[in-house]
Amino acid sequence: MTQSVDRSHFDQYMTPNYAPMSFVPVRGEGSRVWDRRDTMMIDLTGGIAVNVLGHAHPALQQAVTEQASKLWHVSNIFTNEPALEVAQMLVANTFADKVFFANSGAEANEAALKLARRYAWQKTGGKRFKILSTLNSFHGRTLFTVSAGGQPKYREGFEPAPEGIAHVPYNDLQAMKDAIDDTCCAIIVEPIQGEGGVIPAHKAYLEGLRALCNEHDLLLIFDEVQTGVGRTGSLYAYQHYGVVPDILSTAKSLGGGFPISAMLTTENVGAALQVGTHGTTYGGNPLACAVAKAVLTEVLKPELMNNVQARHEQLVDGLAKINQELALFEEVRGAGLLIGAGLVPQWQGKAGQLMAAAQEAGVLILVAGPNTLRFAPALNITEAELSEALEKLTTALRQATNS
Repeated sequence: MTQSVDRSHFDQYMTPNYAPMSFVPVRGEGSRVWDRRDTMMIDLTGGIAVNVLGHAHPALQQAVTEQASKLWHVSNIFTNEPALEVAQMLVANTFADKVFFANSGAEANEAALKLARRYAWQKTGGKRFKILSTLNSFHGRTLFTVSAGGQPKYREGFEPAPEGIAHVPYNDLQAMKDAIDDTCCAIIVEPIQGEGGVIPAHKAYLEGLRALCNEHDLLLIFDEVQTGVGRTGSLYAYQHYGVVPDILSTAKSLGGGFPISAMLTTENVGAALQVGTHGTTYGGNPLACAVAKAVLTEVLKPELMNNVQARHEQLVDGLAKINQELALFEEVRGAGLLIGAGLVPQWQGKAGQLMAAAQEAGVLILVAGPNTLRFAPALNITEAELSEALEKLTTALRQATNS
C-alpha cells in the first residue's frame, strides 16, 4: 500500500534548497493539473517552460510507452535509432551540422562552454580562453555554468569560481566591445533573459554581437534552454531574430517534461570534440530521444506555431486589461509564450506574494526574480483555458492589491 504524502514531507525528507508551493500535483491533462483532493489548477508555468505540449499529451505518452517496450539505455558505447532521428531533425531545421545530447540545460551549456575553450585551445594553444557573459544572466547550476551566469547570489558559498569569465551589462553592445581582448574565445548570451526578468535582447544588440564575433574570431553561443523549441513562435529564438550563433544550447521543452538537452553547432566548431574529450552516461538515451522526436514532430506543425501567436496576443491583451484596472505592471515584455510582467515600483519585491495569491485563486504562474511575474504556458494551451486563467488571475490580483 502506497504511503500518503503531502507538502509537509518535503520539509521532513528533502534538502531545503527549494521552497515548493503548498499545492502538490498528482495528475495533469493539457494545461490543467489536480492534487489528491481533486483541486484543479490552470497551469501557466509549463514546468518553467518545459511542458511544451502540456500534461499527458497523447503523442508523448505513445512515444515513451512504445520505446519503453523496446530499449531504455545502451550508453555511449553504442548509438541508437531515436538519437540519430532527433539529431537529424535538429540539423534539418536549424543552422547546425552537429548535435551533442545531454540531460539538462546546465549540461548543454557546460558542453557549449567547454567546446568554445577546446576549439580556441586547438587554434591558439591556450592563449584564448576567456568567456564573456552578461550581468543578470542565468546559464545553469554546475560550477562552470553558475560562474558564467551573471547573478552573484547563485555563486555565493561556492567560491572559488572558475576563472576566465567576465560579465558586462545586457543589451549594451559598447560594453561588450570594450571587454574584448586577446584572451577572449567566446560570448554567451540568452536571446531573452529568462530568470533575469524576461528581458528580450534588442535585435541590433544580437546583430552587433555577431559582428563582433566575426571581427575578433570569437564563437557566439546562444543559450536557448528557455527560449527554444517553439517558445518564441519560431523553433528557436535565433530564427525569430535572424541572427545565427556558432553554438546553441537547448533543453527544457525539448523533452516536453522528459529530461533531455542538446548542444547544436557547426561542422567546423564541433570537430574540436574529438573522441574522449567530453561525454555523458545518459545523454541521448533512447527513451529521452523517442519523446524528443514526438515533441519536435508536434512543435514543427504550423498550426501549433499559429496558436503560439494567437495565445501571445490573448495573454498580452489580458494583462493589459488587468493593468488598466490595477496599474500593477510597469512593462509587459517577451515573445511568443514567454512573457514577463514587470511590477511597478510600489509592488517590486512582492512577485512571490502575487504568485501565491494566484495559486489561491486556481491559477499557477511563475516569477522571474522578485519584481517580475512570468508566464510560460504550454504552447497548445487553448483559448478557453487561457481565458479562464486570466479571469482567475484578475480575481487574485484584485484581491491582493485591495487587501
